[in-house]
Amino acid sequence: MIRETAVLAIAMLMAGCVSSSRPAPAQNRPAPQVVAPPPQSPAPTPRDTASTGGFIAPQIMQGRGLEGVIGQSEAQLERQFGAARLNVWEGDARKLQFVGEACVLDVFLYPLRPGATPSATHIEARRASDGRNVDRASCVSALRRR
Repeated sequence: MIRETAVLAIAMLMAGCVSSSRPAPAQNRPAPQVVAPPPQSPAPTPRDTASTGGFIAPQIMQGRGLEGVIGQSEAQLERQFGAARLNVWEGDARKLQFVGEACVLDVFLYPLRPGATPSATHIEARRASDGRNVDRASCVSALRRR
């Protein structure tokens, strides 16, 4: 009988160690924390960048067949390729996108010195059908107005 009582006591003690699969009551859970995003400051204008001394000169792309594009202004590019399908300002930088059957040409314009008019410093070219990169100079040639 002592043996049965001991086995029963051990079984009851072990049952107390098994955890319940029920979740803890809501009042015992910590409240979720909501963290507000930091306040966003507006993008600097060309004058703001120049006055704060935060100007960083852009790297200028070089390559065969790009001479007529690199260094050109927005007006000069539109004379070569027609009106840009996309014209996006981002701070003091600009992106122009020209599109034709052969390819899509993205031209990135940055000021070369504080307060200067942005000029083309970099280009990317891809096929419109699948976005795969194409030769930049070939795309420039295909899109250039004759």
